[in-house]
Amino acid sequence: MAFVEFKNVKKVYHMGEVDIEALRDVNFEIEEGEFCVIVGASGAGKTTILNILGGMDTLSEGTVILDGKEISGYNQKQLTTYRRYDIGFVFQFYNLIQNLTALENVELASQISKDPLDAAETLKKVGLEERTGNFPAQLSGGEQQRVAIARALAKNPKLLLCDEPTGALDYNTGKAVLKLLQDTCRNTGMTVVVITHNQALTAMADRIIVMDGGQSVMDGTPKEILPRMAELRAIGLDVPHTVELLYGLREDGFDVPVDALSVEECADAIVTALKGRENR
Repeated sequence: MAFVEFKNVKKVYHMGEVDIEALRDVNFEIEEGEFCVIVGASGAGKTTILNILGGMDTLSEGTVILDGKEISGYNQKQLTTYRRYDIGFVFQFYNLIQNLTALENVELASQISKDPLDAAETLKKVGLEERTGNFPAQLSGGEQQRVAIARALAKNPKLLLCDEPTGALDYNTGKAVLKLLQDTCRNTGMTVVVITHNQALTAMADRIIVMDGGQSVMDGTPKEILPRMAELRAIGLDVPHTVELLYGLREDGFDVPVDALSVEECADAIVTALKGRENR
């Protein structure tokens, strides 16, 4: 059994006399310890999935299972306990308390947990050992997001959910934040789920789930999903520049793989291809 399971999940919002179907028969699985990125255009259903998985919303039909427990059957009291102990949240706009220091923001979350991690040590792990006494207004956007990540990690949750964690950051800072989340997943074995509209960051994932029109239309590893450029573009998603570059080189006769996704892999592939041409 997978760590996270969505089975035929449907969510309908009733807005007066209008019914809005946010999710339609969504099915996917996420294994324990995976770094999963959910992508899709605006309105595709990404945030609805995160809200249901985080116990902040309920579904209309279907089943959601986390760590062998059917959370879709929980009542409001059970959902409160679930959110408090099992889930860590990282939001796009940080949601830090402005009159508390970085350390105090992290300590606040750890005080409501069963088995919290040390707040100062957690801040050290995210590279903010020298900034523990600073208030949010004294930190950059990337540093504030690192505090938010430390706050979520200090709860020692089963599942870390991140809602557009790089949306308010520039590309390089956002990539650094995503690398931090990836390292957390690798080093602790924690399951991390990130939703984003930025397709360029998906190459770092173990699993990509592509949403369109309230349905999961693709599910697989980056090397299985990202080369499907025409399908991704058809639903309004960009393709990473590395994939586009390699496809262009293949069309020009270079013998390069199309599944070299990181900048490093792409550079290595180009160098190898150029050497191959020189040796002909």
